[in-house]
Parts: sequence; C-alpha cells; structure tokens
Amino acid sequence: MNDGGREAGNDAHEKGTRALLDALAVGNPDDVLTLQDLLSGLGRRAFGMLLFASVLPAFIPIPIGGAISGPLVMLIGVQLCIGLRKPWLPGFLARRGPHRDALVRFDARISPWLAKLEHLVRPRLSWMLDSRIAAPVTGLMLLLLGLLLSLPIPLTNYLFAGLLLLFALALLERDGALMLVAWVAGLATLLGFGFLGGGLATQAAALWQRWF
Repeated sequence: MNDGGREAGNDAHEKGTRALLDALAVGNPDDVLTLQDLLSGLGRRAFGMLLFASVLPAFIPIPIGGAISGPLVMLIGVQLCIGLRKPWLPGFLARRGPHRDALVRFDARISPWLAKLEHLVRPRLSWMLDSRIAAPVTGLMLLLLGLLLSLPIPLTNYLFAGLLLLFALALLERDGALMLVAWVAGLATLLGFGFLGGGLATQAAALWQRWF
C-alpha cells in the first residue's frame, strides 16, 4: 500500500472531498492508486469514494469510458440494494485503480467546481442517509444509471458521469440534502431518456445477456 493512499485514508474523516483529492494527488505520478488503498479508513464514506473512482473513466475521452464505469457503478448499486455496510471488491479489482497522474488531471479539471460547491455541500440531514430506505433507493438509482452509462448512447457519458458525481459527493460529504437532489435529478434523467421505452430496454436486455 502506498504512503499517499494510507495517509489520505487515515485523515479522511477530517477532510472534505477537495482536500482528500489534493492529498491523493501528492506523490509519484506513475503510482497506481489501488481501489483498496482509496477506500482504506473511509468508513461510511467508502461507497462515495468507490463511486467517485468508478466514474473517472467516463470522463476520459475514449469510446469505452462508459463501458468501464457503467459496470462498476452497477456493482456499487447492487451492494447498496442488498444492504452491505461497506463495499466489497473482488481481488482483481481491489488491486487496480487510476494512475496518480490521471487523478491529478481530473483533480485540476474538477477542483474549480468543487471550490464553488464546497460552500453548499456539507454534512447535513445525515439521518436521512442512514434511514432504512436510503441505501436501496440510492442503489437502485445507481444500478439503472450505471446501466444507461454502459449503453452506447452518443454524447451522454459526461451527462451521466456528472450526475453520478452528485451521488458520490453526497455519500462522501454525508450530505442528505444533496442526495435528495441527486435522487430527483436521477429520476428525471431516467424518465427523460425513456429507460422503460422499447429501444433502450432492448439495448439494456442485450447488454445484460452479454454480461451474464
């Protein structure tokens, strides 16, 4: 485990999302920040960090970015739906993760937005996040949005990934109010793209059969 990941994990409870990303960005740019390292010491915020890391490939301008992020987001959604208290990852995934230089580039891109959001995003309504329905509702939303992100829908990677970042920030910052906003935005997106319509449903079924 690299020192940067350990130190960031140990101090996670004292840091906001932007400070946590800045800490992870310090070190050898060629280092791989494994998912196991990124989740270390985060407690209840681990799902948020895993979701944050899982969405990163969707922001890379490559055709398969959504195909990489989508299944990871769906895995998180399933785990929330069944009530896991902390994320589970198979070994081959736990030992993988973004290179530090990729995280640095993403941090530079998103930091101005996080700087604006940090005055609005804060721990509040945490009881709502701990309610019995919160995890299943969030999990179902992530499952469906992850499936949409996996589909080859032109020019939608950034849209879905940006929405999923709202979920990640809400989980990381323990912000129940932001989670409510993410639920509403997620539902509107699912309805807007006609998730239950024939075309997308057919694509989703074909993708599901291909995976399973």
